[in-house]
Amino acid sequence: MMNENGTAKRAVPFFFRFLHWSYAQGAFLSYFLNRRITPAGWVVLGLLLLSAILGVDISKSSLYQLFALSLAMVAVAFFWAWARRARFSARREMPRHATVGQSCPYIVDVVNEGRLAVRGFVLADRPSDPRPSLRRFAFTEEPGEKERNLFDRTFVYYRWRWLLERRLFFRDGVAREPGVLLRGKRLRVRMSLVPQRRGVIRLADLRVRLPDPFGLFQRCRRVTTGGDSLVVLPKRYRLPTMNLPGEACFQLGGEAVSNTIGQSGEFLGLRDYRSGDALRHIHWKGWAKTARPIVKEFEDVYFPRYGLVLDNFVEHGDEDLFEESVSVAASFASAIDTKRSLLDLMFIKDEAIVVKAGRGEAKAEKLLEVLAAVEAEPDEHFEALERLVRRHRDQLTACICVFTGWSADRARFLRHVVSGGMESLALILCRDLEATERLLKADPVSCRHLLLEPPHVQEGLLKL
Repeated sequence: MMNENGTAKRAVPFFFRFLHWSYAQGAFLSYFLNRRITPAGWVVLGLLLLSAILGVDISKSSLYQLFALSLAMVAVAFFWAWARRARFSARREMPRHATVGQSCPYIVDVVNEGRLAVRGFVLADRPSDPRPSLRRFAFTEEPGEKERNLFDRTFVYYRWRWLLERRLFFRDGVAREPGVLLRGKRLRVRMSLVPQRRGVIRLADLRVRLPDPFGLFQRCRRVTTGGDSLVVLPKRYRLPTMNLPGEACFQLGGEAVSNTIGQSGEFLGLRDYRSGDALRHIHWKGWAKTARPIVKEFEDVYFPRYGLVLDNFVEHGDEDLFEESVSVAASFASAIDTKRSLLDLMFIKDEAIVVKAGRGEAKAEKLLEVLAAVEAEPDEHFEALERLVRRHRDQLTACICVFTGWSADRARFLRHVVSGGMESLALILCRDLEATERLLKADPVSCRHLLLEPPHVQEGLLKL
């Protein structure tokens, strides 16, 4: 995505203004018609047009009859659908989280506030308008656009389609079966949607579709409902059983970390009471025998602590590669057992960000929620990221670094991390596997690394 300061001085050419206007109007018309004309309706309209062209001669009775039948069906269906009415109010019961690409079921509690019963209706959640702005359309190139033919590069329709797909938050969002709702009654309708992007989905446009008896047309009426939101977590990959590097350094947990599940560690013996000891550890029998407070001593509990470093410095055109990096980081955040370890997520967003999860800290879901909202940074700040890792290096057992692409600055950052003696694992997302391998041979790194090339990320992770 272009920097706003860089594009604000550039005037949008008239040709791009015309293309944006025509594509936007075409997308609106297509969306409007497809929500009101069913696939069966398009078939009947096609038959009506075909029979009208071929059946002008009344002597051809079969075509004339087909034309008359199609026209009658279209007319009855259109006016029937237009005359239908409904006045609903609804309340959604949304789950806490959803995942990109996975169906998310939810419940809509709908009430008929109209004067008549409504039969055969279908509820549908409408996503927000995915049409890109004029400046985004004019100055954001589709990946691989330069390799297209001259016609496609001139009219950039594929760029428009690509931007539409990127801005579409979810698909489906339609009830599974038609419903019947009497006047003043309440009905719980099961619905589902498939998120297309991570982040927060705002659901504020629920429609009721009222089809005609033939199923050719349907009227769409807005349903009164409050604004709801859904946090969409990044897509996650399946990881093999991992033996994470680093075994010599452990993070001291003790009672402050394990008190939520009861006493941890093995019993070592008895000792005199010291200020700050928990009252529940007092050995009452020993106190009675010795006439002085005695407490039970337990073995300290140690947990490994891992660092998960996300490289969110993204060059223009690598936004989809960054999404893969976020998915890989989310896969590790959900796969590492935070009940027996600690995990620190580190990245840069205007400033150094560290989010902790594990024993005595937040749950792993917190890391996934943060990754759902993390954004790409157009400028590289590896010095700040290096200072962040160095500041926490003494507390970490090992470090997992997820890189969006590969460059000399990234190689320098990784060498500085490894030079401190910390075990590290580098996961490098790249577009060209062979080119990245040549860069690594010319400037090698002294730690375990794995190259991941979309769309074969899952196969690459299984090699860990």
